[in-house]
Amino acid sequence: MSTIQAPERLKPDATPPPSLYADRVKVYPKTVKGPVRRVKWAVLILCLALYYVVPWLRWDRGPGAPDQAVLVDITNGRLFFFFIEIWPQEVYFLTGLLVLGAIGLFVATSLFGRVWCGFACPQTVWTDLFMWVERLVQGDRNERMRLDKQPWTLEKLRKKGLTHAAWLVIAAATGGAWIMYFNDAPTVTVDLLTGGASLDVYFFFGLFTATTYVLAGWAREQVCTYMCPWPRFQAAMLDENSLVVSYRDWRGEPRGKAKADGVGDCVDCQACVNVCPTGIDIRDGQQLECIGCGLCIDACDDIMMRLDRPKGLIAFETLSNLAASTAATKALPPSSARCGTGMEVRQTPRFIRPRTLLYAGMLGAVVAIMLGAWLLRQTVTLSVLRDRAPLFVTLSDGGVRNAYTLKIANKDRDIGTYALVLDSRTPLLMQVQEAPGERPMVTTRPDGITQWRVLLTQPPGTPTRASIPVTFRLVDGRGRTVISESSIFLGPEAR
Repeated sequence: MSTIQAPERLKPDATPPPSLYADRVKVYPKTVKGPVRRVKWAVLILCLALYYVVPWLRWDRGPGAPDQAVLVDITNGRLFFFFIEIWPQEVYFLTGLLVLGAIGLFVATSLFGRVWCGFACPQTVWTDLFMWVERLVQGDRNERMRLDKQPWTLEKLRKKGLTHAAWLVIAAATGGAWIMYFNDAPTVTVDLLTGGASLDVYFFFGLFTATTYVLAGWAREQVCTYMCPWPRFQAAMLDENSLVVSYRDWRGEPRGKAKADGVGDCVDCQACVNVCPTGIDIRDGQQLECIGCGLCIDACDDIMMRLDRPKGLIAFETLSNLAASTAATKALPPSSARCGTGMEVRQTPRFIRPRTLLYAGMLGAVVAIMLGAWLLRQTVTLSVLRDRAPLFVTLSDGGVRNAYTLKIANKDRDIGTYALVLDSRTPLLMQVQEAPGERPMVTTRPDGITQWRVLLTQPPGTPTRASIPVTFRLVDGRGRTVISESSIFLGPEAR
């Protein structure tokens, strides 16, 4: 009989197995100046300005309607975007916008790599803002590193406290601005400051304040590396013609001191590593952690200018050009001639290629569908709900009656008046409560839903059928059918 042996214990001098967990190494990005950094500042200011200012924009929609230009009115089931008003039944427009955003992101990635992550992603924008505050209070990279290593003193407490206080103010403004997209901005601001807001408002205000503070102040690059799914499948949208942040190793290798012989242009100064917000070395090639911000380009170009060497050791480059330059300079020693030869064999990036054409076609198709749906959008809709309990009623004179509830949604801000017309191959009598007459007139309230109770009666002596198709039509003053909806009239089985 076999026996199960207990696992052997490690001897005191044995080497333990390596741990699968690694502590986070804090990243201290250094300040950098250059054209890429200026573009990032411009995008940051634009994104923050739009986010904080848009809820305060006004748009006159007439009496009784909210005058906030962009508002998600959950209470009344409306989404207002300037002159556009979307009802809950039109949620497909929001779906279309999400699809457009996704395809647009695919196009941008196939052309320029992770340009969204590096410039316009909310995580990047707010992290950049938080790091700017941190540098303003605590100093640049070396000063922050020294400050963290120092024991806790009043000066360190003052700088750290001021930094986190500023972060909390920005986070609170961010959470408050998000709430304003769902409530009237001036009203909810006063309510928040005076304690008059609802518990729901305070809950979401606190939630978005806390998440902004934690993600932009503490998590930072960990969000991009571990939490965001986008880096995991972005490679499927890249090809050899996508412009991505790249290190031209054919020019920079082998690395060495600036005045050494037989070395490339890279002097191993670590400037590209020190400015990276995720703490990676771009010289190791494309990596999941790289967000494509391009700050390493500015840092490297600054070093090249100081050494009186051509800029572009790190640049937005395609993999096909990297391969061509590597092949052309393989036999050449490090020199200005090698740099010139490598740049000469480069080709202009091909932005029009099968992948981008496919994405552009998809983008155009979705735009056309949404535009067509918007142009064909009906401002009056009709829904017919037939009573199910009972299915029909047999009257004392032998007639059969069905009851219906008609719901008319009027998306205009004017009162609508229509004639209700019944189409049926079998003679049926129509009676509309509170609207007498053979051709009853029904009205709709502006920007709302009106219900009407309708009774259809099959006169006695009429041949009975189990099911009779009927159609209700709304006819305007010029005799045009505005909207129609079909239903059925149920009766006893024919004998």
